[in-house]
Amino acid sequence: MTILKDVCSELFSMFVADARLTAAILATVAIAAVLIDATRLPDVVGGAVLLVGCVAVLFWSAKLEAARRNSQRSED
Repeated sequence: MTILKDVCSELFSMFVADARLTAAILATVAIAAVLIDATRLPDVVGGAVLLVGCVAVLFWSAKLEAARRNSQRSED
């Protein structure tokens, strides 16, 4: 039971640790879902938006983290 509790706590902390990343991914998924449901665009367009959006959010998050670490390093 302890292992299950530890796994659940790690999964929860993984998504809560970076709230901006989580919110940005959820927004990307919502935009893709609206494009698919509200327009007559093919599903592949929604999939492309989802792919490009998630990759862009990943790069944005990595860039912010790198800038944060560089600023911490320069303060030391």
